[in-house]
Amino acid sequence: MNLDSARQAFMAEVAELLQSMEDALLTLEEDPEDPESLNEVFRAMHTIKGTGGVFGYNSVVDFTHQVETLMDQVRSGLIPLTGPLIATLFECRDHTARLVDAIGDETGSDEPPLDPELRAAGEALLARLGQPPASDAPAGSEGVADPKFLPVASDLWMITLKFHRDSFRDGIDPLSFLRYLGSLGDLVHVATLLDAEPTADDAFDPESCYLCFGIAFRSEADKPTIAGVFEFADQDCEIRILEPDTAQAKYLDLLAAVPDEQVGWLGDLLVRIGALTSGELAHALRTQGSVLEPDPDAAPAKGKRRLGEILVEQGSIKPAVVEQAVKTQEAVRARRQEETQHIRVDAQRLGHLIDLVGELVTSSAAIRVMVQRAGIEDMSDVVDGVDYLVSEIRDNALQLRMVPIGDSLSRFRRVVRDASQELGKEIELVITGGETELDKTVVEKMTDPLTHLIRNSIDHGIETPEVRLGQGKRAGGTVHINAYHDSGHIVIEIADDGAGLDVARIRAKAEAKGLVKPEEVLTQEETLRLIFAPGLSTKEQATNLSGRGVGMDVVRRNIEALRGTVELESQLGVGTKVTIVLPLTLAIIDGFLVGAGPDQYVIPLAQVAECVEMSEAEAVKRHGERYINLRGEVLPFIRLIDLFESAGRDRAGQRESLVVVRFGHHKVGLVVDTLLGELQTVIKPLGKLFERLRGVAGATILGTGDIALILDVAELAAIAEGGRDIADKRRAHA
Repeated sequence: MNLDSARQAFMAEVAELLQSMEDALLTLEEDPEDPESLNEVFRAMHTIKGTGGVFGYNSVVDFTHQVETLMDQVRSGLIPLTGPLIATLFECRDHTARLVDAIGDETGSDEPPLDPELRAAGEALLARLGQPPASDAPAGSEGVADPKFLPVASDLWMITLKFHRDSFRDGIDPLSFLRYLGSLGDLVHVATLLDAEPTADDAFDPESCYLCFGIAFRSEADKPTIAGVFEFADQDCEIRILEPDTAQAKYLDLLAAVPDEQVGWLGDLLVRIGALTSGELAHALRTQGSVLEPDPDAAPAKGKRRLGEILVEQGSIKPAVVEQAVKTQEAVRARRQEETQHIRVDAQRLGHLIDLVGELVTSSAAIRVMVQRAGIEDMSDVVDGVDYLVSEIRDNALQLRMVPIGDSLSRFRRVVRDASQELGKEIELVITGGETELDKTVVEKMTDPLTHLIRNSIDHGIETPEVRLGQGKRAGGTVHINAYHDSGHIVIEIADDGAGLDVARIRAKAEAKGLVKPEEVLTQEETLRLIFAPGLSTKEQATNLSGRGVGMDVVRRNIEALRGTVELESQLGVGTKVTIVLPLTLAIIDGFLVGAGPDQYVIPLAQVAECVEMSEAEAVKRHGERYINLRGEVLPFIRLIDLFESAGRDRAGQRESLVVVRFGHHKVGLVVDTLLGELQTVIKPLGKLFERLRGVAGATILGTGDIALILDVAELAAIAEGGRDIADKRRAHA
């Protein structure tokens, strides 16, 4: 891997870690005691610091090290996690992102000089955290936090020694062990106790040992070194060595940093990091009744206690360390399972694969046409088999690019949090349908439109707590995002329980800007759609979030560029719902081929409801629009020959075909001359010359080499229902 590739990998990893940190902080706002979220914030800073150090990005290392130190103290219970501290940690997360972005903007291999404003912002954040800037730390104190945060008595080892009766006879001198222990540190306190008083059957024996020692010991030595003091007495006494709080924090860090390949069963893991000695493990295994440690993935045998419980009970280790070791095992086990199921693929390679699959679909259709023209019936089965395989390859290739939309929607939790705090509102974000999958390219292009819509719900829709209480609502508002599949499309709904849209105000603003004439009659739906016109906003005063009328028209254009539609529903005083309908993929679809005059058209198969025959006599014309009575349902329809002004055959007395298509809650009929059947369709974009062509979403190349237009059912429905005039007027003002 070259340097540029490694830098890109570093940037991608940091982006994932910062997103995990943001999610954890959002969880901590609701539950400050959640240990997993605390560890997640710590791990994010720890990993970014370590990886940044590999590349020599000192500005990133210096800043994240101080935040990591603070989070270590929070995890240890030395510093309370308060609301203001969480808010500052959010800013630290954002500052880290800016530091990394500043590095990413440079093309050289060396770290660029840190911008003075960026440095000052970092120092201000560290000052709020109570951490000194790295440059101000005293010599030799790297990695040491501000002394006022250090524990007073958390650095003491607690050692218990209980000598056996025959210790003196075996030549054991208990005091020699205490003197040797004193050479490794300070014996802060030694409590000398006598074992249980001898009974009548066991008279006091001057040659027997009845001594027990409780020792408070301060030392920088690790547990194996301290246990080594009593190595020659392990058969003559019971030894318990309990680590201090400072060592416990170190063990938690070591557990988080253990490579996955070195994570085995619990006992070995604790011995590896130095939290447990081999003797303590052997004693616990004897207590458990095991000669060897059981399979780490298997539960203990019936009636057999868990090893972690025994270790805590015998005083060899603290519960927090055992709990973290178990979590490390579970996390590694989950990652190993995930690694066997998932691999990372470069997005460009995946896109190239889908392009090749598209060409394969076109070639397969061409082969079928050639076989049919040549009249080689023996080839039919082979061609059918190839078509089936191409269809399977197509579906699986497209599935590779599908991602759960919930991963993108969860990012808006931060948007809602920051915006609600800025506006002094209480807003809850509810996300449902996050497991719904959508093409990754569509997801990426939907981020900006969704951000605009959510900010509008927060700013325009949700009222302040005082106003809501005065209206009989609860103080906190709700923004609900829901996603689901429907007829080959994905539907995303953004709903709020706020003030709703004032139709009269929208109409007045539109008339003032000349978008509609005072005498024009519009339905409520048509009036609501006027907010997508450029420059129209019902907000009296602009804010940092909205009110300048430059957002909703961008939303509409971006969604329409993805061959999607956006609809509005609103009730004054109750709330607003925005419904976005998008295609599942932008590359290949199943289509239904029809002919109208000399031309051929493709209708997305998922939107075809049924096909029926009709005659001209069955059509009804009213107010310039055509309708047909379809089993008691009034159905508007469009003749494709008339819409595209094609030269058609004489239809007098001829039966025609009506293709009933649906889009969301709308239905419309498309009158065609011939039905040509299903086919796989590779969508080709239209050039700029045809980008305003009505009712067309793209084009495709048929197996014959001819070009067929792919119809935009949503726009055709608007044309059939008379909504096109309004759309044309809005577009004319754009």
